[in-house]
Amino acid sequence: MTPAEKRKFLRLDALHLLDFLIIDEAGNQCEYSMGRTLDVSINGIMMETVEEIPMKGSLLITLGIEDNLVDVSGFPIHTTKANNRHISGIEFNEVARENRAVLRSYVDEFQTRKDALLRKNDFPQTQAKVV
Repeated sequence: MTPAEKRKFLRLDALHLLDFLIIDEAGNQCEYSMGRTLDVSINGIMMETVEEIPMKGSLLITLGIEDNLVDVSGFPIHTTKANNRHISGIEFNEVARENRAVLRSYVDEFQTRKDALLRKNDFPQTQAKVV
């Protein structure tokens, strides 16, 4: 992480479909819709939606990760608008043990692949001599 990085957990760029149900502050079920992840960590996601995600209340989310459907609940910590879409950071507040294991496995595997790719591309740069 960079010195200015505020995240506590590694986030991986990843596109996965998801569906979500908005729960208002009173606990009422509101809108149901779909979106996609932009990145995933063990404790949260960045998601892109057509609808604006309200900052109050919570979300029930089902993520499609590889061959698994992972159910989580969370709450928005920030949201912005970009290119006619809404980008929201969601922090998980409830993840079942088996779902956390799927997330952990996915994050670990992705990091291993990323590290291998970085090592493969981390070769000394040669400089051409000017004669």
